[in-house]
Amino acid sequence: MELINKKVLVVGLGTTGVATSLFLKEKGAKVTVSEIRSEDELLPTVQRFRNLGIKVEAKEHKRETFLSSDLIVVSPGVPLYTPSLKAAAEAGVEIISEIELAYRHIKTPIIAVTGTNGKTTTVNLIADIFESSGKSVFLGGNVGTPLIEYVLNHHDENYIIAEISSFQLEGIQSFKPYISVLLNLQHDHLDRYSSYEDYVATKARIFMNQSNNEYAILNADDLEVKKLSSSINASTLYFNCEKEVPYGIYYKNHLLYFNNGSGQIRFTLDNIHLKGIHNLHNIMAAVAISKICGCPQERIQKTIDNFKGLPHRLELFKESHQIKFYNDSKATNVGSAISALEALDSPLILIAGGKDKGCDYNPLTPLIKEKVKALILLGEAKEKMHQALKSSASISLVETLEDAVKLSFKKALPGDTILLSPACSSFDMFKNYEERGNVFKTLVNKLTEK
Repeated sequence: MELINKKVLVVGLGTTGVATSLFLKEKGAKVTVSEIRSEDELLPTVQRFRNLGIKVEAKEHKRETFLSSDLIVVSPGVPLYTPSLKAAAEAGVEIISEIELAYRHIKTPIIAVTGTNGKTTTVNLIADIFESSGKSVFLGGNVGTPLIEYVLNHHDENYIIAEISSFQLEGIQSFKPYISVLLNLQHDHLDRYSSYEDYVATKARIFMNQSNNEYAILNADDLEVKKLSSSINASTLYFNCEKEVPYGIYYKNHLLYFNNGSGQIRFTLDNIHLKGIHNLHNIMAAVAISKICGCPQERIQKTIDNFKGLPHRLELFKESHQIKFYNDSKATNVGSAISALEALDSPLILIAGGKDKGCDYNPLTPLIKEKVKALILLGEAKEKMHQALKSSASISLVETLEDAVKLSFKKALPGDTILLSPACSSFDMFKNYEERGNVFKTLVNKLTEK
């Protein structure tokens, strides 16, 4: 992709926008960055960029800058329906996402994992298996390190393992992973998409350029995922818990069986640390990918035995006063909260709420009725959640997470479990879900140490 002297506009100056701008400058492009935040919020990046000859336009997206660009690269947080982007698209300006730009400069095989939930756990498990098998990997994408940094910093690993979000898939054209994975589909990000169907169609873009020389791995337990199989041209493998598959991986009697079409390989789950069906799906996807890429059975088995999971994902971080405390702050949608409730035994005290993402909370009702003895709600979504869930449990509305933790501890008896699984994003009260989870753990530790 020729970039010398091309007028390239980067939209958004977060982590992805910074790395993208530096890469484009290195390639000889004339780079401008458009960012809706003010210059004061962007210092010292603005000064650094200006010293490098990168122009920064802050506080607005100037229509004329968009229309005069040869290429626009959009950061994941910026919707394509932003007015200046829509005007540029109508004028014929090429608009792509950062992962598309990176892909055009990458020859390394890409393993791309998407889905509503479980992406980060799965890519980290894959990376651990590969590294224990002697394969070098670059772990990036939506997981924290932009894919463009692979090219910017001249990496040369055996595989790229990329967590891919729907936001990143909006702007792809030729992006084609060696292996694509769709873990699940649940209602999410309906504050960004016009409908659930629009969200699903965006997720399905991960398969659109693949042929039978590549692989697609699908969750056959998820009916929404399975519906997509007829439109996929890649060689398709399934993972599921309900029945045997001739080509893929399935669960039976606490064992995993991987069928490659000519034989069967067995893995035991006796020593795994991850709880819940959702994590079983994550493990199956990781094992299938690892076998496709030639990882030894004993290395795969040892890694899944030793993998402890990641912070903020159904994390049992404390047991005190015969009460268990789980931090599931990463549960930023209803489906993820349902997975947590399914994985844990009652009686539960559930802390939920945060910034609403346009989702329906009613699907939580059956599990809350079955397992939750007290529901504590907070954040912008608390009134909407209260209306949806008022018949399911004893509900308390509070103002802060500290109030929620104090009340949950007051209500708890020996043998109970206190679970933070918000079913909402964190941005009404916290910088991100990590900050929310860390504050929760700090509050619990202070309270239980008294």
